[in-house]
Amino acid sequence: MAEKQRARVLILGGTGFIGRNLVHYLIKNELVAKVRVADKVPPQMAWLNPHHTESFSSPKVEFRHSNLINPASVDNAFADDGEEFDFVINVAAETKYGQTEPVYKEGVVRLSHNCAVTAARHKVKVYMEFSTGQMYSSDKPEDDIKANKEDCKCDPWTHMARHKLEVERDLENIPDLNYIIVRPAIVYGPGDKNGLTPRLIIGAIYKYMKEKMKMLWTKDLKMNTIHVEDLCAAVWTLCQQGKPGQIYNLVDKGDTTQGRISELVSEIFDINFDFVGSIMSNMAKLNMTNVVEDINDKHMAPWADACQRDNIVNTPLNPFIDQELLYNKHLCLDPARLTDMGFTWERPSLCVDTLREVLDDYIKMGLFPTSLLSGEVFYSQPVGDLVDGEAGEDGEGGEGDTV
Repeated sequence: MAEKQRARVLILGGTGFIGRNLVHYLIKNELVAKVRVADKVPPQMAWLNPHHTESFSSPKVEFRHSNLINPASVDNAFADDGEEFDFVINVAAETKYGQTEPVYKEGVVRLSHNCAVTAARHKVKVYMEFSTGQMYSSDKPEDDIKANKEDCKCDPWTHMARHKLEVERDLENIPDLNYIIVRPAIVYGPGDKNGLTPRLIIGAIYKYMKEKMKMLWTKDLKMNTIHVEDLCAAVWTLCQQGKPGQIYNLVDKGDTTQGRISELVSEIFDINFDFVGSIMSNMAKLNMTNVVEDINDKHMAPWADACQRDNIVNTPLNPFIDQELLYNKHLCLDPARLTDMGFTWERPSLCVDTLREVLDDYIKMGLFPTSLLSGEVFYSQPVGDLVDGEAGEDGEGGEGDTV
């Protein structure tokens, strides 16, 4: 394909986890004439790994500092000397859970509206809005769970998802906008901080404390996933073949569960794990805020201890998991629309190697304390800080806290 025929792509929020991987995918596969990254965080401050840093150094990649809540900044992100972008991919949003209503109104709804209106005015070929797979609320018994298709009734179960649904409905009312909406499952891979990485960190912490890792609910809780490279490939496929106004679930074919994730984490760190079950979990649910605070406090102490041992004074990682992500809510998506397009997954299901890849990447960057992995150090939490058990005698692991 001649250079002039290759696409020009604008990635809004492009130094974040998904954005950096999109840049890398487009450059590595020589798919574009130009990529502009618009973000408020410059690449030099975004904790990029060496592969991502190399891609951002390509002459085809341009960074433009942008606060996309500000309409003038959005206009600047789109302006390019008379040449329009073919594809605009919006992965910018407030991604932290547990934020206040005004934060999500600004960082999700207003931001996406600004970007979508500007995309319509520039008549881009495809404007892609990243939503979330947390649109379908269900706490039914596992045997009654069916994978949700894109046209299933929406009942979002996180504050962020409720605001994402507001964005989805807003797009329908913007004239001349050729939009596609994607709803990803839990995304993992190099650069992930909030998907599966906290569970990796927690697994390492239980190795450090020599305790059994215990989790709320059951092994059958659906936690569907997709590797970020497959997500990037799906995004590119949809830019070429997706139907305007359509919604697409981005999910692998592995039907990942909490049990499967726990098995792999246990294998990586050689720890034992168990589930407290529905009865005990429902009891915890009555006082969920305090339970989650205790859990996170317990995990943060050994994490801080290991970081201090390894002289890691600054890292984007931590084991904190927000209360919303510990509810008994299935994340179970149907990938049929992607399958019907002929899409194939390079990583159709979660496995040990792809999780190790995430861990190894952070270790090489000096952002993950290897003290957690040595097995030579035993961190003993004060008994009063434990919720479900305490460390055994002589450094032997006791019953662990609940995740």
